[in-house]
Amino acid sequence: MEPTQIAMIVILIMSVIIHEMAHGYAANWLGDPTARLMGRLSPNPLVHLDPMMSVILPGLLLATGSPILFGAAKPVPYNPYNFTNQKWGEAIVAFAGPLANFAIAGIFAVLVRLSDVLNLSASFVQLSIGVIMLNIFLAFFNLVPIPPLDGSKILPRFLPYPLRMKYEGFRTYFEQNIALGFALVIILFMVFFAGPLYMATQWLTALLVG
Repeated sequence: MEPTQIAMIVILIMSVIIHEMAHGYAANWLGDPTARLMGRLSPNPLVHLDPMMSVILPGLLLATGSPILFGAAKPVPYNPYNFTNQKWGEAIVAFAGPLANFAIAGIFAVLVRLSDVLNLSASFVQLSIGVIMLNIFLAFFNLVPIPPLDGSKILPRFLPYPLRMKYEGFRTYFEQNIALGFALVIILFMVFFAGPLYMATQWLTALLVG
């Protein structure tokens, strides 16, 4: 495996860890200490890594020449009944993860735009663009409203009550059958979302880096 590929796996791991930590910090801010008490606000990668989703899956995607790099850390636990904001609390916690990825993309976009002033090397700029694309893709992907992705916890807040209740039943079923939920995500992603999300990622990356 080439150094650039190894670097991208490390960046992916750190990005998904920051994503999960953002969920935990948002939950703690809203009054739920579950993640904090379980040590999940720590930057120590070992408490967040999932061997399959954080290491093996990204490695396989790179090894097979996939144009899309993806992975995930262990989900941060939280108890929504502890939130001080019962209406928007779960949606805020869910959005905190993608927002963290957008923030990472924004930071590296600033570095790319200032690369001449900062005298950054061409290889660093190229790696930074990879970081931007990776984090934008992670954010967009997690905002898709399919359980157990973050978007499935945000969408209900914007639905009329009867439709929200039906959607919550759909979401609860797939969260209780997590393997089935991930199978649904993978199938729908491959059939419907891969192309549009990749195009949206390219568009936003181009907009950020100029």
